[in-house]
Amino acid sequence: HLHRASLLLPALEAALANFSAGAAGGVVQPVRTVLPVPRHGGYLGVMPAFSAADDALTTKVVTFYEHLKDSSVPSHQATVLLFDPSNGTLKAVLDGSVITAKRTAAVSAIATKLLMPAFAEVLCILGAGVQAYSHYDIFTELFTFKEVRIWNRTEEKAVKFASSVRGPVRVCSSAQEAVTGADVIVTVTMATTPILFGDWVKPGAHINAVGASRPDWRELDDELMKNSILFVDSRDAALTESGDVILSGAEIFAELGEVLKGTKPALPEKTTVFKSLGMAVEDTVAAKFVYDAWSAGN
Repeated sequence: HLHRASLLLPALEAALANFSAGAAGGVVQPVRTVLPVPRHGGYLGVMPAFSAADDALTTKVVTFYEHLKDSSVPSHQATVLLFDPSNGTLKAVLDGSVITAKRTAAVSAIATKLLMPAFAEVLCILGAGVQAYSHYDIFTELFTFKEVRIWNRTEEKAVKFASSVRGPVRVCSSAQEAVTGADVIVTVTMATTPILFGDWVKPGAHINAVGASRPDWRELDDELMKNSILFVDSRDAALTESGDVILSGAEIFAELGEVLKGTKPALPEKTTVFKSLGMAVEDTVAAKFVYDAWSAGN
């Protein structure tokens, strides 16, 4: 039901705008609770949300373990619980990993639609994991790029990516080679220190920074963070969870929902960064979309 994540865009745009409208928007969502797992180097996150517009109540439970020795196990694993908001009954248990991959890429696509330069020809993806695939799928569905480039710390994963997706992808031997001259850049890595540097980035480019979801992890350097217009999904989350935002001291210009509501401008002519942490209401909207499609089919 999420084969084409672009079908989610209108619902996600509405949810982002409702979130940024505050209490009037009817989204109730705390910053996620993250529990460290000592000895094993992992984290357990709990992300509840209620959306009045969708009349939907969910909780996502997600584990994330960076740099696992067993690469057959995904770094992120998730389950979404969908409840009946009228009486609290559990209606469905959904695979949260697919939902996370698809809704994250869809939100990056929304940001890119608003913030990318007018004549964007080169897409660059740094990282070759699950999110690289979901971003590639929706970006090549929605936008027309003349060239797509990929770089990954382990080159064989980048080669595998290039050979398994539908269109032509150029595998780059360094992040700098991949980024130079790119109009739209997507960072979907497990990096804990910067892998993207401001002096590589073409003025006016748009960056979707998706990895580095802890307050001490980075993907982008200070120069890029401070010399770009910074957009986030949630101010509160970015100031609590994003090492790129916290450690650089960069000023947040707007939430994506504020741009969608028309209360803040998009500024696509500037160099822009969208720092995506992912919000529980995005999972709520996606889970309800899947459940409603499944129900209609039954």
